[in-house]
Amino acid sequence: MPVCNIHLLSLNVPISAFQTALRTTQVTPLVISKVIRWIIRPTTLSTSVLLNEQWDLLLILASQSPLPKSLRKLVRKQWSVSAGIPSRLIGGFRERNQELLHMSKDRVPPLTGALQKPRIANSAQNLELTEELREWMENFSQQEGASPVSMLNLLSFKPNMKESYIQYGKAFAESIGVKRGGNAKIVGTVVEVNGRKRTSNQDQSLDDETLWDEVALAHYPSIWHFADMAASDDYQEVNHRFRVPALRDTLILCTIEIALEQDAKARL
Repeated sequence: MPVCNIHLLSLNVPISAFQTALRTTQVTPLVISKVIRWIIRPTTLSTSVLLNEQWDLLLILASQSPLPKSLRKLVRKQWSVSAGIPSRLIGGFRERNQELLHMSKDRVPPLTGALQKPRIANSAQNLELTEELREWMENFSQQEGASPVSMLNLLSFKPNMKESYIQYGKAFAESIGVKRGGNAKIVGTVVEVNGRKRTSNQDQSLDDETLWDEVALAHYPSIWHFADMAASDDYQEVNHRFRVPALRDTLILCTIEIALEQDAKARL
């Protein structure tokens, strides 16, 4: 199983300058994505580093090689996860990803209507829609949010609860996610966090970041497709039955993928 590096980068230059430098290297990312905001914040694992930094880019590379020196000097802070990702997902990924990102309107699933009478929660931490999140989406959708979004998920499972999450993943792929255009386009098993081997040793401190188990990148045709899912009864029934009880900790970071070439319309 190929091991890929997933980097969160805080830059000391504009994103456009990093893109320019990246084009001069031999590095060809699977994904380069502009970080937008937290949807779910981690509560126990990696909180000190993840929540005290303003992240600019998500970079996913199909190798474990470190970033070249020419790129590292543009990075103020880096946080990395290495994950084993099945060959079937890596092979042909760029072509499949381009199809997702540039899907014709007639192939994009319509919203289901859940947002007409949405379920509103007090917190988004269980992947539920809140008033604050909905207000932000209203503004965001008039700008970049009309484009597809890529949600970075990092997961740590409670002991003996991964099977429960697998049931959630099955429902996501067969009904509650896919009917809203949701696609878990990258899914992998964490092997290292910042160079430290992942551990499942339950004696480890609960704030030990090596307890992260799985990483995923989920595609949605727009931020409203994601909201439609989070606001719906059918999703929340599965979410609270299988996903929420399985997780020791998790995070979801909303990003928008950008092209390697300079995008004249990007507001960087």
